[in-house]
Amino acid sequence: MGKKVTIVGVGNVGASIAYTLTMDGMASEIVLIDVNKGKAEGEAMDILQGTAFCPPVDIHAGEYEDAQGSDIVIITSGIPRKPGQSRLDLAQTNVNLMKEIAPKLAKAAPDAIYIVVSNPVDVMTYTLIKATGLPENQVIGSGTILDSARLRSILAESVNVNPKNVHGYVFGEHGDSSMVPWSLITIAGMEMNIYCDSAYCKVSDENRLDLPKIEEEMRTSGAKVIGLKGATYYAIALSVRRICDCILRDTNTILTVSSMINNRYGISDVCLSLPLVIGSTGIIAPINPPLLPEEELLLQKSANTLKELIVELSV
Repeated sequence: MGKKVTIVGVGNVGASIAYTLTMDGMASEIVLIDVNKGKAEGEAMDILQGTAFCPPVDIHAGEYEDAQGSDIVIITSGIPRKPGQSRLDLAQTNVNLMKEIAPKLAKAAPDAIYIVVSNPVDVMTYTLIKATGLPENQVIGSGTILDSARLRSILAESVNVNPKNVHGYVFGEHGDSSMVPWSLITIAGMEMNIYCDSAYCKVSDENRLDLPKIEEEMRTSGAKVIGLKGATYYAIALSVRRICDCILRDTNTILTVSSMINNRYGISDVCLSLPLVIGSTGIIAPINPPLLPEEELLLQKSANTLKELIVELSV
């Protein structure tokens, strides 16, 4: 049976997601919804005209009610931050937009799994849940899945191995207060420090891994891309493709994505990224790896940063 995906917001990110899903043949129908209907129609036509070279898909523009029957609804709608605009002003603008569109989508597709990509993604994920009353397992924010991929890539380059041999996560906010639980990172099945002390690691004593530098590079890499080309969209599109793959193929894969947190590490009533098992029904189960006391404090600090922002907003 075919799978249906609706993408709301067809800017660079939404269009890149649509293109990526088409190339993978992951969905048999993709609906593009945007306030600029011509843009949605144009993107659909552009992708459709190349489907002779990839798996067939019915990709077309639509309205909110056309989300009916969707297996997944992806929300990328939002306004990018403008020069001089505060983080709070940006957040309220995009929260207002989410409060407007989310109930319409939930009415049309109450059983879909929702993937929130719009920034600030943790606040937007929280807003969608509060504005719709959808079951929490059906709402996933892209969160730190890309941050975690960036961390793995930077670490892999530092020790000259394939990123697939590095396992590690970024927890908390998709933003400045995110934290890296270094105690959980493994390379080739070994704790990071053990690997780097082994004969397999070419990092000398004089060039030990500079963890603060690696963490800072992970956190600022997105901003560097924006500075160089004006926006980021390919990497996040691939990240969202990965989430869709886990849902549509029911892979029960562990991802660091944003969700409503209830009594985890002393944190409740806020959306942020922690490991979750993702499958066909969305969030299957939370994973709570043991953290060092100082790591748990950093995670709680990240949660409080988000809560302080939410308190200032009209959610």
